[in-house]
Amino acid sequence: MADTEKKALTAAEKEAEKAAKKAKQERIKASKPKKEGSAASRAGKRVKKFWKDFTGTVKKIVWPGPKQVVKSTLVVLASVIVVGLVIFGFDQGIKALFNKTVEVVEEAAENKGGTEAETESGAESESESESESESESESESESESETESESESESESESESETESESAE
Repeated sequence: MADTEKKALTAAEKEAEKAAKKAKQERIKASKPKKEGSAASRAGKRVKKFWKDFTGTVKKIVWPGPKQVVKSTLVVLASVIVVGLVIFGFDQGIKALFNKTVEVVEEAAENKGGTEAETESGAESESESESESESESESESESESETESESESESESESESETESESAE
């Protein structure tokens, strides 16, 4: 029996919830205003309402007087000048730092280039001395080959003269 009572209560609760939802939906429908007129007339009413609200809000604004306008203007100008000077100072500092860095890099390049130039000139002088020694060795080789050629030609001429003298006998 307990089970049937619980089912009866849950069924009754479900019906009550459905009735509550239905009543809520009917209240929402009743609270919505009904649309009257065409879309153009409704748009005109909205524009009219907006303009009325706008003018009411503008009337609530407290406009500053001439003295307050001048004070505010001077504060803004002073702020702009101070910020401009700060930015100018940073700019000049960064520019000086950049120029100093460029100078240091150029000096380092010149120093490195100078040592390379000295090394290159030393290498050039070494290569020149090597070239000179090669030239000397070539000259010596040539003179040796000439001497050998001369001695060969002399020996050939001697052998020819010997051959001639033998044939003459």
